[in-house]
Amino acid sequence: MSTTESIGPTLVPGARKAGRAGRDMVAAIGVGLGLGAVIVASLLVYRPAFLIVLVAAILVGIVELTRALEAGSARAPLPPVLVGAVAMLTLAWTRGTSGLVVGFLLTVLAVLLWRLGDGPEGYLRDASAGVLVVLYVPLLAGFAVLLLVPDDGVARVLLFIATVVGNDVGGFAAGVLAGRHPMAPSVSPKKSWEGMAGSVVACVLVATPIVTLALDGPWWGGVAFGAALAVTATAGDLGESLIKRDLGIKDMGNLLPGHGGIMDRLDSLLPSAAVAYLLLAWFAPA
Repeated sequence: MSTTESIGPTLVPGARKAGRAGRDMVAAIGVGLGLGAVIVASLLVYRPAFLIVLVAAILVGIVELTRALEAGSARAPLPPVLVGAVAMLTLAWTRGTSGLVVGFLLTVLAVLLWRLGDGPEGYLRDASAGVLVVLYVPLLAGFAVLLLVPDDGVARVLLFIATVVGNDVGGFAAGVLAGRHPMAPSVSPKKSWEGMAGSVVACVLVATPIVTLALDGPWWGGVAFGAALAVTATAGDLGESLIKRDLGIKDMGNLLPGHGGIMDRLDSLLPSAAVAYLLLAWFAPA
């Protein structure tokens, strides 16, 4: 069977196997390093540039998720979600948490009103799908913007992203080397409890020095931050895997060789952004 080629979700029957890791590791590493370089450069050269990169990624992720949901016959209203996402992230940057909340509520209202134009058939299904997309993607991404707002926002965003990367690397290494006990075999067969342990250790090792040295936070804050993001990043990955299993697709898209779509990279970052913001507001307030 040939690999499915499209700009939309990748179907399970056309998926190409790539060893025990389940993907093309050369391409995955290369794309991952490239994405990391773009993110770090945007943060260090001109802080608002990261906002531009984030908005672009979120818009692509919204399109991917919306098209994927169509496999389940749900047609989320795309225009108000895209416009609302830009508004939400912009308001988060300029007005903080209140701006993000107001933008979210107005976007949900726009989704509900927009869908009225297509009539009553399937209204609840499509409107619910639209609200899910707004909640899942731009609202959670807004917390990454809130992390960037303070004067030390670059350090906060780098801490958040580096810890999630540590989760991926630590979990992958421990899972490949010692994975024996599946965590959720019906959802993601390759995830193991040994990999989860590796994720926690890696996240704590990454987060603790950054919290103490860059943010002048307590050492225990770094431990709590690392452990919490290991849980949220893994939960985010499993949550997206559950959605893909339900829809019968392997990846949300095929824009990133070795990774899938943008949403396949955002899955662990989005819930972690919210938890990162809340934890730092507690033990390392701006």
